[in-house]
Amino acid sequence: MQDTKPNPSGQYGLYPVPAVGVVCWRGEEVLLIKRGRAPRMGDWSIPGGKVNRGESLQDAALRELYEETGVVAEIGPLLAVYEIIEPQFHYVLIDYVANWKSGEARAGDDAAEARFVSLDEAMSLINREDIRDVLMRSRLD
Repeated sequence: MQDTKPNPSGQYGLYPVPAVGVVCWRGEEVLLIKRGRAPRMGDWSIPGGKVNRGESLQDAALRELYEETGVVAEIGPLLAVYEIIEPQFHYVLIDYVANWKSGEARAGDDAAEARFVSLDEAMSLINREDIRDVLMRSRLD
């Protein structure tokens, strides 16, 4: 799988990179992270990241959730597939819903902050329409 990092010639990967996201609910609260790295550093989002070679999408979602937040969850259904296409990268984002099982939210890996918030607070923190959409879809399931 090609990555989005520049190759020796300065060009970025030639192929889209699969990544997963997790909308994790604990009762009426949803788990958000504040991104600590590019892309979109400083933005509030859902936990997620790249899929490793040989890893299933659901396993990648649970791994990323734990690495970024310390939370363990039960994975639920696929919510949506989105793309982020920018000059430097092309991600295919595969988002799942999950239900919290254990762990207190704490920032880890590439998350600068992690916390459970109400849906109303989440909608006020999130500035990307795709993340708002996936949060709303997760409440319909």
